[in-house]
Amino acid sequence: MKHTITHKKPSKLLNPASGYLTGYSHTLNPYTGCSYACSYCYVRQMPVALFRGEAWGTWIDVKTEAAAKLNKELQNARQKGPVTIFMSSSTDPYQPLEAQEKVTRSLLETMVEHPPDFLFVQTRSPLVARDLDLFQALKDRIRVSVTVETDRDDIRKLFSPQAPPIPARLKALQTLADAGIPVQATIAPVLPSSDHFARTLAGIVSRVCLDDFFMGDGSGGKRTERLRIGDMYHEHGFEDWYSRDAYLRVLHRLQAEFPPDTIFISQQGFLP
Repeated sequence: MKHTITHKKPSKLLNPASGYLTGYSHTLNPYTGCSYACSYCYVRQMPVALFRGEAWGTWIDVKTEAAAKLNKELQNARQKGPVTIFMSSSTDPYQPLEAQEKVTRSLLETMVEHPPDFLFVQTRSPLVARDLDLFQALKDRIRVSVTVETDRDDIRKLFSPQAPPIPARLKALQTLADAGIPVQATIAPVLPSSDHFARTLAGIVSRVCLDDFFMGDGSGGKRTERLRIGDMYHEHGFEDWYSRDAYLRVLHRLQAEFPPDTIFISQQGFLP
């Protein structure tokens, strides 16, 4: 897929967190837009995508001079109270363009120099393992969450063909976990998976978060309904996986492999 890439100087980097991300003081998005173009992405139904006039996944705005701006904003924010950051709420900070632009890495370098009280990094990209050195420098002030919505790469290809392969994500999680980085595997949204999914994750991480379209799209499932994701489930014969209680099937499997206090449901798995 061809992408339109624009470099823009942002007016602001740290934005007040609200709604689903209540509990954080700020959100931080190194880019606007996301080339992964996942079919179920809730951002497709947000103003940033709806009013763009271009299809979601075909454009990316790179935020220039981001590190210097974050440096100033962090210092100002710290004067007002604790700074807890969710990165990122409406883009993937490690989408492919990050390999050359390194905006996310520059922001992490700034946060190593001026640490927030807590940083939550959310991604589905194996590129996240590149910044292991910076995560280690942040020590207990960070958690890295890698989305692994299924263990079946054939399912991943149906719903998010532009997203990274599942085995590569699991390898990145293993690398971070082995290095002592606080990590979690995030099954969000719940896609059809095998009976062995929970056991696979238990061999890599000690913490998991489970979320679905109905709990986690910020609108009780209405955004997902407008995207007609349910039609995709029906088209491929996965009707029984698209319901408000489908996540319980995966939850029961996780409960057989993980202690109760290491399994988090929806919002609780993303809190600082």
